[in-house]
Amino acid sequence: MVWIYAQTFRMTVNQLLKSPFAKPVLFSLCLLPLAILVGRGLTGDLGANPVETITHETGDWVLRFLLITLAITPIRVWTGNTSVVRFRRMLGLYVFFYACCHFLIWLIADHSLDLHDMIEDIIDRPYITFGFSAFILLIPLAITSNNAMIRKLGKSWKKLHKLVYAILILGILHYLWLTKADYLEPGIYAFIATVLLLQRLPGRKKISKHSRLFSGIAKNQQA
Repeated sequence: MVWIYAQTFRMTVNQLLKSPFAKPVLFSLCLLPLAILVGRGLTGDLGANPVETITHETGDWVLRFLLITLAITPIRVWTGNTSVVRFRRMLGLYVFFYACCHFLIWLIADHSLDLHDMIEDIIDRPYITFGFSAFILLIPLAITSNNAMIRKLGKSWKKLHKLVYAILILGILHYLWLTKADYLEPGIYAFIATVLLLQRLPGRKKISKHSRLFSGIAKNQQA
């Protein structure tokens, strides 16, 4: 009985994910953090240091979207639901979108578009070095996140997009290094990142096979 309810739930979720409205809804939801920030700015609810608040919030969402994007493959493997994969590109591009917001706020508000001052900051402060390096590595991934580039690059496309793992590590180091007191949130992100990276180890193929085997057995039991 429990399995029947679980299968019904799974089928419902799968239908929702395949819905033509799924992507527009997700697109809107991904813009919600920015909309909330704008709303807080218009109502004067960004605290004593609005620039710092916006910078930190956009940075947090870069890391959150990055973790969500990297969670797509494990979710597909463990649930057997391939529909989630169609959202990975959009989520990845939102990583870049919020990274651009984060970078531009830092460049404009902190450095007044002074490139010399910016370069000095990158060299002098390690957490800026990590964050800027992650941003630079994101650029080629965003540029090649379209079907034309996938066809053009062929097998090299997958190799290029493995840079996302280095980006994740640099992002976590950026967050941990700039944190001065409360390490709870960056610690949680670091733990999730570790789990997601471990899923990419060579043994993941065995896990995938066991997951598909379990799914097949369960379907047979239902039949």
